[in-house]
Amino acid sequence: MAISRKLLNDDEVVVLSTRTHVKALLVPALVLILVAAVAGYLSTLPSGEARDVLQLVVWAVALLFVLWFVVRPFLSWLTTTYTVTNRRLITRSGLLTRRGHDIPLARVSDVAYEHGLVDRLLGCGTLVISDASEHGRVELHDIPQVEQVHLRISDQLFDPEAHRVDDGT
Repeated sequence: MAISRKLLNDDEVVVLSTRTHVKALLVPALVLILVAAVAGYLSTLPSGEARDVLQLVVWAVALLFVLWFVVRPFLSWLTTTYTVTNRRLITRSGLLTRRGHDIPLARVSDVAYEHGLVDRLLGCGTLVISDASEHGRVELHDIPQVEQVHLRISDQLFDPEAHRVDDGT
């Protein structure tokens, strides 16, 4: 899950790497169960000469629903990563078209987290990074163990020893 070493600078070290919490797959899983149940039921209804064609149509529509509402979110979840190094916050997402965003830790002015009742029960939350750019605020939703991630990033930001890299001298 960690970012490829070839995308890091020589003295850059990965502090933590994660992806969106598995809760992001809850709705797609429910959709999969619902689509399978409805398609199974509807495929038993047709009778007569057109039965085979109608069943094929039902299962083709079910397949389209599964591809759009289950497979697509799963691939999005699978290919989205968040990595914190001793120098920057790196976000990467996308299967065919990769998108990335890097925020140098030197530009980060504040790190906060938010989590509601469901997030607290599931152990995740939203990490809010404020930086000195024109966007000003980046929200990373459904981060697992968001409080621990918050602490690790804060350590990198505010601990002068965290930025020092041992060069062997």
